[in-house]
Amino acid sequence: MPPSSAQPGKTATAAKPRRRRGEGQWALGYREPLNKNEENKKNDDGLNVRDRIINIYSKGGFDSIDPADLRGRFRWFGLYTQRAPGIDGGKTAVLEPEELDDRYFMLRVRIDGGQLSAAQLRALGEISRDHGRDTADITDRQNVQFHWIQVEDVPAIWEKLESVGLSTTEACGDTPRVILGCPLAGVAEDEVIDASPAIRQVYDDHIGSQLYSNLPRKFKTSISGCTSHCVNHEINDVAFVGVRNEAGEAGYDLFVGGGLSTNPMFAQRLGAFVRPDQVSEVWAGVCAVFRDYGYRRLRTRARIKFLIKDWGAERFREVLEQEYLGHALPDGPGPELDPGLERDHVGVHRQSDGNFYVGFAPKVGRVSGTTLLRIADIAEEHGSDRIRTTADQKLVVLDVEEERVSSITSALESEGLQVNPSVFRRQTMACTGIEFCKLAIVETKGRAASLVDELEKRLPDFDEPVTINVNGCPNSCARIQVADIGLKGQLMLNSEGEQVEGYQIHLGGGMGLTRSFGKKIRGLKATADELPDYVERVLRRFQEQRKDGESFASWAGRAEDADLK
Repeated sequence: MPPSSAQPGKTATAAKPRRRRGEGQWALGYREPLNKNEENKKNDDGLNVRDRIINIYSKGGFDSIDPADLRGRFRWFGLYTQRAPGIDGGKTAVLEPEELDDRYFMLRVRIDGGQLSAAQLRALGEISRDHGRDTADITDRQNVQFHWIQVEDVPAIWEKLESVGLSTTEACGDTPRVILGCPLAGVAEDEVIDASPAIRQVYDDHIGSQLYSNLPRKFKTSISGCTSHCVNHEINDVAFVGVRNEAGEAGYDLFVGGGLSTNPMFAQRLGAFVRPDQVSEVWAGVCAVFRDYGYRRLRTRARIKFLIKDWGAERFREVLEQEYLGHALPDGPGPELDPGLERDHVGVHRQSDGNFYVGFAPKVGRVSGTTLLRIADIAEEHGSDRIRTTADQKLVVLDVEEERVSSITSALESEGLQVNPSVFRRQTMACTGIEFCKLAIVETKGRAASLVDELEKRLPDFDEPVTINVNGCPNSCARIQVADIGLKGQLMLNSEGEQVEGYQIHLGGGMGLTRSFGKKIRGLKATADELPDYVERVLRRFQEQRKDGESFASWAGRAEDADLK
């Protein structure tokens, strides 16, 4: 008897399975571009724009720039148009890109491993002073960013950078971006392995190669042997984490698929042990898996985290080993995590050679070229030629002799660079925000800095390591989901019904043993003006209600919603 839906006299046939829509994966034959970004990359590799910048655009000025280069390929060399002044956050998602563009650029300099000499830092300071209106930001990916850069000045800037061994190559774009590394690599008393040689080899072997200059989206790397896990392996696309195997051999545990933005995911352990001499090969294999199997149809699903979410760690490792490496990797141990460690390397601490490093905190990463020049001078005056950036918008001077520690501390603090900062100065980060960023909805840097000042006045004795991360849009450049207090910019109505800048609040995020994304409570948000009152209120409740030794994240996880508002 035919099913009731079948027509009399006709034989029922099984419905044809609907063909799954392609995700644009090259390895499965989807080579034709499925969106404008992919079309632009196919038309011309982003690395080729360098010659046009030098020979055409720097001579013809802003109006000579091809739009596909301006809003696409320029990123392959660290250049983004900055936001035109006077455009409020309500227009961010409404205006066309050309309506948001200023005629000036943000320029990002990649500092792999966070490693700088005094000469390199001085070059950065001079570029900021001479070409960037004395602006400079230390980012939470160990880069330095300039603003107010004119295309006419870019060749001279590149010449200065390259004369000291620095580069903007693949600082942005759908490329392998800066490689994070512990700023104490080679000097930390308790490090598992010095990752500096591995970082250098990956950079030398692969950065600037057209084999990896057309990825589905950006690709973020960390390679570190730091026992504090200061480069946050949990949220990188690929991470090599220092471990020792059962034989006591130092190497790396491999993580893939971390990332935040609007779909936050923690990286997954592949369970493979990578010897130091294998890092470059394995890195290239992971990057090639992403290049060939990554999803290119929708930009919102193009990060490697979506691929490994669908595949799982076991299949990803299998494809990596069988199709790209041609050999199996041995199993290995996971990293040891200490929930009590702070990751930022601020303060004065002994190195393995008996000298000291001095870590200090610019306010929310904002410095200036003049300040960078002064830091270079101070370092050299105290016998150091090694300055480091951190993944928390901080700086570290290495190799300070014990008898000079007091002097360098005084010199830095006289410049407003705190070696012993308040918890709020130390633990508050902010992204670029609406001042310069075309994606931003609200202001961040100035607001975070004023929040620090206000909290220092209101809670002068507060000493719990509570992180406060301020972001101008949902993209989480300032890692709001893994902060104790994460503030995501949005527009909202104040008590008078006026549209104003405000923040959605995430509470209790973190990494390490207690890793979790901050929770959102329905209706929990604050206007910019209300922010100091809110943060003070929730921190005082934490102090009143916490158990002995309880962290803010643990308290926020068990507190009543009413106590978090």
